Amino acid sequence: MEVHPKTGAAQLVEIRQTVREIIVPRHVEAPPQASPARRLFQNVSRESLLSFGVPQEWIKDVQSADEDGFFRLADHLPAEAAQALLEIATGGPLPFASPASPHAPSTEDHAALRLPEESSEAEADSALATAMEHPDAQRRFRLVHNAAELERALDAPWDRWTVFLHPDQREIVERVQTGPARVSGSAGTGKTIVALHRAAHLARTHPEARVLLATFDEPLANALAMRLRRLVGNEPRLADRIDVSSLDAAGARLYRAVTGKTLRLVARAELLKLLQSAAVSVPDLRISRALLVSEWDHVVDACAVSSWEGYRDVPRLGRKTRLREERRRQLWSVYEKVLEALRKRSEVTQAMMFTALARELTGRRNPPYDFAVVDEAQDLSMAQLRFLAALGTNRPDALFFAGDMGQRIFQQPFSWKATGVDVRGRSRTLHVNYRTSHQIRMQADRLLGPETTDADGVVDTRNRTISLFNGPVPQVIPSKTEEEEITKVADWLGERSREKIAPHEIGVFVRSRAQVVRATRAADKAGIPYKILDDHALAPTGYASVGTMHLAKGLEFKAVAVMACDDDVIPLQERIEAVGEDGDLQETYDSERQLLYVACTRARDVLLVTGVEPVSEFLEDFNKRSA
Repeated sequence: MEVHPKTGAAQLVEIRQTVREIIVPRHVEAPPQASPARRLFQNVSRESLLSFGVPQEWIKDVQSADEDGFFRLADHLPAEAAQALLEIATGGPLPFASPASPHAPSTEDHAALRLPEESSEAEADSALATAMEHPDAQRRFRLVHNAAELERALDAPWDRWTVFLHPDQREIVERVQTGPARVSGSAGTGKTIVALHRAAHLARTHPEARVLLATFDEPLANALAMRLRRLVGNEPRLADRIDVSSLDAAGARLYRAVTGKTLRLVARAELLKLLQSAAVSVPDLRISRALLVSEWDHVVDACAVSSWEGYRDVPRLGRKTRLREERRRQLWSVYEKVLEALRKRSEVTQAMMFTALARELTGRRNPPYDFAVVDEAQDLSMAQLRFLAALGTNRPDALFFAGDMGQRIFQQPFSWKATGVDVRGRSRTLHVNYRTSHQIRMQADRLLGPETTDADGVVDTRNRTISLFNGPVPQVIPSKTEEEEITKVADWLGERSREKIAPHEIGVFVRSRAQVVRATRAADKAGIPYKILDDHALAPTGYASVGTMHLAKGLEFKAVAVMACDDDVIPLQERIEAVGEDGDLQETYDSERQLLYVACTRARDVLLVTGVEPVSEFLEDFNKRSA
């Protein structure tokens, strides 16, 4: 352990034997030499390398590293140094230097600060305490101040350590926000950890406040609740004031309390019947069923339209197809009948439920929650966001969102600002990936491009993201037949078992339920125990997880196989054919790409992607090598 001479941060530095190479001349003709490989950091000065946290002993190694040797070298460097060098090696901008401590030693004094042999005990303790306060040191070390605190730390289950907070994340968690705020980042950058700590921080700093910690669905909410227990398990009063729930379940609980009405949600199948029945009753209505449903979902229901004038004048946010007024009148005659039928049955849609909540909560002096923290926010609906806007009513710190636009798989994009939630100027992006190897992340990112932009112009960059560890390059293996694919995946699963990867550390995912049988046959052939995921279950302990790509969201595994990536499976041909308007086609393709990205980024170390030829067009981008 030593104190870095430039940054002043405590580091664990790997010490090597000194090996002297003695060159013995030989009077033979030398073979032609290949041109030397390009050195990645030949234009980076020694002072810059020191400012990035590279230990002095490793400066020469870094300066001489080529592309092949860099990843072997990175494993021997402190994390902050490896991250900065990886940013440069992958073509990113020159990183910011680590902040230098005012107590950082000079380079000449560096040897005197090696701990603990060459200093007095008091000097060593003082230098170490100062060095431990540096943000780079806090990535790896936690100081404990007495024996009782040390005992509690050592006795805590390992799961408690999985909610570790990086200093960059801590700054986001503890910042006072003047309005709604959002943290973004690609898969594995710790957005969920930030959301958990933000909820705990708000409850801790506001002793009487109630906090809603919400996410997309029940399985994800259950996983959040489990992690929250690990984080605040020794603070039961704090946990009591944080409600963890799916957003739909929270809305259903609040509906009766806030509106005084019994909630009766219309089933999706029944709603489609009502739409079809109303359409049949309108003469000369020549419109596709797909457009009829799409217009209901994304305009009438989403925007809470209740009159012809409202439908005529509603801003068609994101709708590419322009409907003439005559066509709109015909459509409204259908939707009016459906709305009337729902009123008679005293039934509402999910969007109507959230719209009613927003209406009742707007302007309330005592909302049911003081703060709301929402994970997986990229899949919020327009009505859900209006409800949250009413809940927050522009109070400081009231709304905090965590999500990744690249993982949006359920909702079409729309303007958050238009619904009352403006995160511009309060949106931050995380760039350090803790979960997914560099190789898996780099290839998965090719599915999405270097940046994504939301409807309000907020940009999330992906090309600055760096991973903290390396692994094998993902395999993409096409097959001639389904039987051949099943055999190849079974062989791959068998190899993972022989590597001592436990069954519950393995996931096998396919696009939809129609392909699940291909995954189960591969697991059966490999002889590994598995369970099929459903909408209500978390990944089971002791069994491999088999399921659809949608159910992969929020999960992570050491090894993942993504099967059945056939040309007509992803993008799903049925979904392409069901597109209601031409303008929706690109959005459909984008969400299918993002679905594949979600599945691939569930893998930490090892990833296999397979399909029957002709394979999905998306795999051409996924498997493309950088120029």
